[in-house]
Amino acid sequence: MSEAERSATNTAIQKAIAILETIANDNRALSLPDIAVQLSLPRQTIYRVIKQLEDIGLVIRDPSRERYRIGQRLNNLALASISNSHQNNASHAILQQLVEEVGETCNVGMLDGHEVIYIDRVECDWPLRVQLMAGSRVPVYCTAIGKLLLANLEAEARQQIISISEMKRFTDNTITSFDELEVNLEEVRLLGYSINNQEDSIGLIAMAVPIRDAHGHIVAGLAVHAPEARLSIPTARRLLPKFHEAAARIGTALFG
Repeated sequence: MSEAERSATNTAIQKAIAILETIANDNRALSLPDIAVQLSLPRQTIYRVIKQLEDIGLVIRDPSRERYRIGQRLNNLALASISNSHQNNASHAILQQLVEEVGETCNVGMLDGHEVIYIDRVECDWPLRVQLMAGSRVPVYCTAIGKLLLANLEAEARQQIISISEMKRFTDNTITSFDELEVNLEEVRLLGYSINNQEDSIGLIAMAVPIRDAHGHIVAGLAVHAPEARLSIPTARRLLPKFHEAAARIGTALFG
């Protein structure tokens, strides 16, 4: 490859990465003019590169509004990268320390389609516990991390995710109505944390707080899970300062 060809390739890659970063760092789906303004590039250039990114699944287009957001393929790459490196990451040590302090299972999860995937999890030492592992998936509408992340999405993105969720009933406390869920999610937005009061399993409660990236966007959740007999919801709420502090440290460790 000649120097000119190598330079052109590098420039194309740089533009593609810049476009992906611009879309990923904004909570909204972005139009071509939005991206062009932010990157100070011609719309024709943006269109050419973003069409290639769309063709390989790194971005997806909403045809009704001509706006773009991160595609599932890029989400999968990000999740795989984080999941595969968590054991060597400072975030795992922070999670381990938190579990030792509170004495209950804690995990970190991110949205993946209409589910939450645990990218890291540390089990407590109690014999009575829900045994899952990093890579496990749980429903989004009836779990603490799921509701936290749903609450902080754009309304349209939230509705799309909920529309493909079965919203089946696991317990008497499971929210299966879209309207009722919206009310609950509005409360989560106001409080800044979410509670799962036996919504996916009888006797099990959970609390989740947000994990933010370097731009302040909520990209993951940190949760504690425990039998209600050991950890009541009021007691969990008293732990909020400790969890917010741990979430901030984990966010720095994972996302810079």
